[in-house]
Amino acid sequence: DHDLLLAGFPCQPFSIAGVSKKNALGKAHGFLDETQGTLFFDIARILDHKRPKAFMLENVKNLVSHDKGKTFKVISGTLKELGYSIYYKVLDSKHFVPQHRERIIIVGFNSQIFNNKEEFEFPLLPEPKNTVRSILESNPDKKYTLTDNLWQYLQNYSKKHKEKGNGFGFGLVDFDGITRTISARYYKDGSEALIPQEGKNPRRLTPRECARLQGYPDDFLIPVSDMQAYKQFGNSVTMPLIQYVGKQVVNSILSYNGRHNL
Repeated sequence: DHDLLLAGFPCQPFSIAGVSKKNALGKAHGFLDETQGTLFFDIARILDHKRPKAFMLENVKNLVSHDKGKTFKVISGTLKELGYSIYYKVLDSKHFVPQHRERIIIVGFNSQIFNNKEEFEFPLLPEPKNTVRSILESNPDKKYTLTDNLWQYLQNYSKKHKEKGNGFGFGLVDFDGITRTISARYYKDGSEALIPQEGKNPRRLTPRECARLQGYPDDFLIPVSDMQAYKQFGNSVTMPLIQYVGKQVVNSILSYNGRHNL
């Protein structure tokens, strides 16, 4: 049993094409049917069964526009059908860490408890002030430096796409700026965020630097291989951003309880 559900889920296609046909046949439809086969279905199932006071979901920013808006229509409709009022906003991790990472946060409150009278607004985020320099290790292992072959491949790949007018390619970071979004594929070649090195090829971020880029403290243990660490930090949420919004959700619950003597 829990008061607050936190979850992330892959943005997979949701089909709503069959809804009108089911209506015509007089068959019921709803979240159990429309979201079947996706991880969001399991989130909906937990909300339906456990009825937590509130939830906070995270996803990529283009969830709202995915499949011409149909995906988000199913998701928001499902959450409302389950009896939750919802709020959503795209927020950027750069306000807390030196990484440009836009993600949609969806917050919901149980209408049976709050009667749609909760007072919730997404908090104003602090001014971005962190730079790449602040997360770098002082003496990284030379194994993180790109081999001549890989560095040449990335340069050729980037040149080829630039000639075609595409923006694909590697990203050398500015020490006084922020990185691109790191993803689960970072382990392959590190191309999203490469650290320039004087007199030698650039290097990947180390797993510890990736942890810092997602806001994890330095006492957070990394007991897995580098490949697994890159995948996991690339898939992770940015911790301080989630904590910041999470506090606002908790404050809304406590504030409502205080106003209604619950």
